[in-house]
Amino acid sequence: MTAYFFPILLQVIGVLVVVAEVFIPSMGLLSVTAIGVISYSLYLVHTEISAQVFWIFLGGDLMILPLVMILSLKTLGRSPLALNTQLSSRQGVVSQSPDQAVYLDKTGKTITALRPSGVALIQGKRLDVVANGEYMDADTPIRVVRVSGNQIVVNRLDSGS
Repeated sequence: MTAYFFPILLQVIGVLVVVAEVFIPSMGLLSVTAIGVISYSLYLVHTEISAQVFWIFLGGDLMILPLVMILSLKTLGRSPLALNTQLSSRQGVVSQSPDQAVYLDKTGKTITALRPSGVALIQGKRLDVVANGEYMDADTPIRVVRVSGNQIVVNRLDSGS
């Protein structure tokens, strides 16, 4: 039984280091540590106990480690380490108006260069717009070709659109 104690202890330490890797950004250092600890445990089992026990340990690792990773990642979303901040109007966050469909097929001109996004003046209102795949300088005449959610997509007016 004492021959099993140290390899099992190393396996438990390896699993704990895998969990720590999920919660602590280490740029892979903890992953390398976990691989080393688990590999050394498997090496000890293979050389000091038996090959049959090695395969049992390896099979256990192949079942337990993915489950630990999945559970750790699911727990991360609810942990205090996760960013759970919600933006609100009390914090000064404003979204564009939901009735932007009225701008479809309207014309205007760019105020800033669109690369591909920028600001345009359409029907006397400054709006955030996105160019339809091309760079446009400021003061370029444009037409709204699509409105999708909060995104207003424009084309150059003289491009036949």
